[in-house]
Amino acid sequence: MNTPSSPVALVTGGASGIGLGIARCLARDGFALALCGRRDESSVADALAELRQTTDVLYVQADVSNLGDHARLVEAVVERFGRLDVLVNNAGIAPKERRDLLDATPESFDHVLGVNLRGPYFLTQAVARHFAATPADGHRCIVFVTSISATVASINRGEYCISKAGLAMASRLWAVRLAEIGVPVYEVRPGVIASDMTAGVKEKYDAMIADGLMLQPRWGTPNDVGRAVAVLARGDLPYSTGAVVMVDGGLTTERL
Repeated sequence: MNTPSSPVALVTGGASGIGLGIARCLARDGFALALCGRRDESSVADALAELRQTTDVLYVQADVSNLGDHARLVEAVVERFGRLDVLVNNAGIAPKERRDLLDATPESFDHVLGVNLRGPYFLTQAVARHFAATPADGHRCIVFVTSISATVASINRGEYCISKAGLAMASRLWAVRLAEIGVPVYEVRPGVIASDMTAGVKEKYDAMIADGLMLQPRWGTPNDVGRAVAVLARGDLPYSTGAVVMVDGGLTTERL
């Protein structure tokens, strides 16, 4: 288990899917964990029980799209652990319905961007203010989990692509802004990852993978993403702020 000086990572959406994969990897590396999500704690009890076998875990029910939850979330983490070292902006949603651009709705656009872009942008602001106001005790960093959809167009979920493209720029902006206080900011860009979000299109991607979609012909896993985030959280890339780490099996590698 952790010591009182163990680093603390806040992982949004950290009790399921890619977020849980990230949490598992950070727990193995000795991080104490603060996780947040929209569901109540009883709904994620199994994931929390698993993680608590390895590390100390705080779960806060909070919605990243609700800016009013941000200060409460940061305060809860610092009150529980006495510190906050790493923010992993992982929480994200897909559109409730995949619709062609000609049929997309403003309501879906606003909902997806509220969770995927506006929320993490301002949560980062809250954490950055905390970092600026408190002395560091070890490595600090911020990680944005985006998607290959930041650059790869999918015309039946345009709002998702736009949210991830915006989040990629948010990562770059915060890398520039926080350089002066010594906080590196990174982007991890997953490809086709097996999770609840992609379960509905499994057959589609099974066929595409078999047809050579990526250089490494398999689905990515939450653990693949988690291991990449853990490298950054540990401080193993100390001279690479602003970097984009691809976790896509070579899908976006240009080739003839």
